[in-house]
Amino acid sequence: MPDGNPGRVHPYHISFEGLEKNIICRDASDCDSLVKCLFVCSVRKNVIIIVYAVVSNHAHLAILAKSHKDAYDYAQEVKRTYSMLFRAKYKEQKVLKGTSVDVQMLDTPWYLRNALAYILRNAYDNGANNLNDYKWCGYSAMFRNEPYRGVSKPVASMTKRERENIMHTGDDLKAVSWCVNADNELIPATTCDAKYLEQAFNNDQAFFFKSIGTVNTAEMTQKLVLSPRQMKTDSDFLKDVEELSIRWFGTYLAELSTERKARLLMYVYRSTKTTVAQLARTFNLDQESIRILLNK
Repeated sequence: MPDGNPGRVHPYHISFEGLEKNIICRDASDCDSLVKCLFVCSVRKNVIIIVYAVVSNHAHLAILAKSHKDAYDYAQEVKRTYSMLFRAKYKEQKVLKGTSVDVQMLDTPWYLRNALAYILRNAYDNGANNLNDYKWCGYSAMFRNEPYRGVSKPVASMTKRERENIMHTGDDLKAVSWCVNADNELIPATTCDAKYLEQAFNNDQAFFFKSIGTVNTAEMTQKLVLSPRQMKTDSDFLKDVEELSIRWFGTYLAELSTERKARLLMYVYRSTKTTVAQLARTFNLDQESIRILLNK
């Protein structure tokens, strides 16, 4: 982990959606700032970035984190930090207030592979002809046969003033392995966990590109971005929770111990739009017990 300690991690997809009313990256320097913000915050919140894609009105990334709470806290830190940078640059208040942040655990191999393909598909869908040429995504770190050989400067060797001017932070980054190129842009080959993505596709680049070409973007948008915002009926909500219970624990919700119900409850509460009352009905617990488990 970035803090130097080992830890059991899980993959998560995070999306930052400006949607039609918010352009979160108005020019190339904004894209550069957001990419750097992603990585600076990953050190602050102790998560690992697998891959990312940043475009004008949204960003997607996959990370490794110890828990859903860690992934969610990281996402909120990115939004907070980038909002400060955006406000300082444009002197505009609350522009990003409506930007939605969604976090989803990638809990099956199919879900993981399709989410990784979907993230980089965003670069193609926003005009890229070649993923290697799209500067604001992490693809150039993947499936490399040799190390990066261009001009580079280690972030760890920067002075505090250089970090403030180039990385937009005064944070201590002496332990990171990142480098910037001649244009002071982060080099993905020095930042992303390429090995994780490559292994998800059996280290087969052709399999990866086939997945990008065949991923159902409408389905993944629904699963990763829209579903967390839509309140479902009790019957549909129960169906989703039952499927999740079987995937996680191999048994139905009613058969789970209180401890396992609590683990599932926390994830469902963080990743879907629901209420304490609906959770109480679904998990067959009283509302006060739900509030205690959620620390509300």
